[in-house]
Amino acid sequence: MAQHNEFGQISEDRAVAYLMARGYTIRDRNWRMGHKEIDIVAQKNGTIAFIEVKARKNDRFGDPVDAITDTKIRNLAQAANAYLRYHRIDLPARFDVIVIIGEPGNQSVEHIEDAFYPPQY
Repeated sequence: MAQHNEFGQISEDRAVAYLMARGYTIRDRNWRMGHKEIDIVAQKNGTIAFIEVKARKNDRFGDPVDAITDTKIRNLAQAANAYLRYHRIDLPARFDVIVIIGEPGNQSVEHIEDAFYPPQY
């Protein structure tokens, strides 16, 4: 596995551990609809959270949240809509971002709930 892929996997594992420690149930990881992917689908208190994980070894190149473009938001919204239909889920949903900065073993975690709203079609 390439080093950047390994770092991404370790960071996603860290995000999952963070969520589970806060009472979330993990429904899916890396759920795909074609080329569109949702990093983590979690549930807590009757709400589905579609979670995008952004990880960096440092913040030298700016805020990782800035890497979430309008195109990425559109793709996440389409994948989330497909997920809800496919699993016949009728619950409130939101889009969260988990930002992880640092080397494995020394990472800070920031959970941003309702980080963005999907575009209206």
